[in-house]
Amino acid sequence: MKKFGLIGFPLSHSFSKKYFAEKFEKEKIEGCIYDLYEIPEVSKLPQILLQNPELKGINVTIPYKKEVLQFLDDIDHSARKIGAVNVLKVGEFGKLKGYNSDYYGFMESLKNFIRYTDDIKLKALILGYGGASLAVKTVLKDLNIDFAYVSRSADKVREKEHVKCYSYKDLTPEVFNDYKLIINTTPLGMSPNLDASPDIPYQEMDDSYFLYDLVYNPEETMFMKKGKEKGANVKNGLEMLVLQAEKSWEIWNS
Repeated sequence: MKKFGLIGFPLSHSFSKKYFAEKFEKEKIEGCIYDLYEIPEVSKLPQILLQNPELKGINVTIPYKKEVLQFLDDIDHSARKIGAVNVLKVGEFGKLKGYNSDYYGFMESLKNFIRYTDDIKLKALILGYGGASLAVKTVLKDLNIDFAYVSRSADKVREKEHVKCYSYKDLTPEVFNDYKLIINTTPLGMSPNLDASPDIPYQEMDDSYFLYDLVYNPEETMFMKKGKEKGANVKNGLEMLVLQAEKSWEIWNS
């Protein structure tokens, strides 16, 4: 029996187990199982590997996409560039190689959403500075889309990243109207906290805005709902999740 799974905390919101169970059944993939490994700290990863020698591949979600780097024996060059991993391939003797399929998932999903062309002029705000934001940042760079972060720790982000970063209180109408693509990489609004949303000036939005939420549960977050009420174009993270899951499977079986 080949095992695959997901580590993170908490995992009550995860769609991965259901997705892969349905994939195995639909595609008649035998001898495979996908489980959830909810661990309160990333230091429990070696224990998971010891207890499950059949593990061949692991997905990594919040909050361990950066923290897991310390356990890797090797890292794919694109994941190294991003500085975070969400896919672990388990090799001989439990050796771990890290990859990032979030990059692929977000790249393809974003291009579908904003109808991307090489001469696109949108500028973007990345809300949050966790592990999920790193793949987003790299995609925007590679697509030549100018961006800035928005973070509660703006001073620290500026010092560490040497990039433009606003605090939420800095988002005056003059600043906000310069950025038409808003990407939420925070867990705000994720089930069960349905009423939460990033503190941005939604009243400034119109149909020229594009709001992309990496959260996929619920289907329409408060962030999306508030933008939609002002005419903004909105999209959740489900397509990205499906694309990155398929890329994970490809990595594990390559």
